[in-house]
Amino acid sequence: MSWNLWLPFLVANLVISVSPGPGAVLSMATGLRHGYGAALRSIAGLQAALLLQLAVVTLGLGALLATSATAFLVVKVLGAVYLVWLGVAKWRARVEALDEAGSGAGRPRGGLFMQGMLVNLTNPKAIVFMAALVPQFMVATAPQWPQILVIATTMVVVDTVVMSCYALLATRFRPLLRNPNALRIQNRVFGGLFVGAGAFLAASSR
Repeated sequence: MSWNLWLPFLVANLVISVSPGPGAVLSMATGLRHGYGAALRSIAGLQAALLLQLAVVTLGLGALLATSATAFLVVKVLGAVYLVWLGVAKWRARVEALDEAGSGAGRPRGGLFMQGMLVNLTNPKAIVFMAALVPQFMVATAPQWPQILVIATTMVVVDTVVMSCYALLATRFRPLLRNPNALRIQNRVFGGLFVGAGAFLAASSR
């Protein structure tokens, strides 16, 4: 991929990643609740899903999702239900404040990697958008796999950096979690954000 194609692709990915979405909410919620180390597991799950989505687009299956109303609806409903479920679980999470050493509520629980994967995989708009974006930055007459490798690396690196920034920003507020009331508010806020993201996805169209 030439520089005059790669640089616009880099900018496009920065804009997409910075735009708040379920991945950003998950990164912030995990960073605030469990710390950056645990948030990295969620972020790794987000990137694994991103690579799978790129593989789907590369194999041409993304076109099916873009053109089939039924396939799009099924994935959209599954994604919306999962986000709402995450929101309800967050809202009802047990209030366990951090102690002075930063433990307690900060102990990460299992499934963070899979949680990150499911948040991205159940978002059909991401695949549709990727199917529309990626071909514009590929040269049909050039070898395809080197271009796909550059595209995949760029997307993963950019999104990892952006999601890490969201998570690190959230960790700055971890001392507030020593207060049970602040922790309860945090649960409500992020629970509401997940439910809102699910509702937005459910109401969205291609």
